[in-house]
Amino acid sequence: MGTDIDGAIETRTTDGRWQVARDLTAFALGRDHDAWDCLFGVGRASGMERPLFPYRGLPDDASDPVREAGAVDYTHGHTYATWAEVAAVDWDAPLADAPAWSWVAVWRPGRDGAPVLGEVVEATPDLCDAAADVFGARTLLAPPEWPPGGEVRRDGAVYRPVVLTARMPAPPDGERWAPVWTAMREHADGCGDERVRLVVWFG
Repeated sequence: MGTDIDGAIETRTTDGRWQVARDLTAFALGRDHDAWDCLFGVGRASGMERPLFPYRGLPDDASDPVREAGAVDYTHGHTYATWAEVAAVDWDAPLADAPAWSWVAVWRPGRDGAPVLGEVVEATPDLCDAAADVFGARTLLAPPEWPPGGEVRRDGAVYRPVVLTARMPAPPDGERWAPVWTAMREHADGCGDERVRLVVWFG
C-alpha cells in the first residue's frame, strides 16, 4: 500500500470559525511524491531541503470535519498554508543550497543551435554511469558529485546538475495543483487572503 494525500480547503466565517469549503479529494491529485516533498516536506529525499509548508500540524482551530478526519492514528505529515502564503511563494527560489542528488536539467539545441532548458528529470543509473566515464570515476557519479560546470552529453542532449525550485516538481500552473490554487484564490476574493487555507495530511 502507498501513501495518499487528503485534506480540505477551509474558509473562515465572519464569526471566526473555520469551515470546509472544498474537500481536497475532489481534485483527484493522485500520488505525486515529488510535489509533496516540494510543497509539504513529505519524504525529504529528493534534494528539497526547504519545502514550502512543512509539518505545521493540524491548525488548533481546524473545522470539526478536518479535525475528525485528520487526527486518526494512521495519518501523518499534517500541515497547512493560507492563501496569502501560497500567493506570496517565489516558485523560482532555490529549495536547497546544492544540486539535487537524483535530478538533472536537460538542455537541448534550440532553433539557433544554442542549448535550451527543456525539462528536469531523474538522474538514472545509466546517466550516473555515463558521468563516471566522463569524469574518470570508478563508480556511479550522482549529479552533486560532478565537478563544477560539469555536464554529460548523450543522444543530442546535455545533462547538468540542477538546484531544484518549486516550479520544477510542482508548477503552480500544472494540471494537478492549478485547480487547487484557483479554488483558493476564488474563495479569497470573497473573504480575504488570510481567511482561506489549505490543510493537508497523508495516510
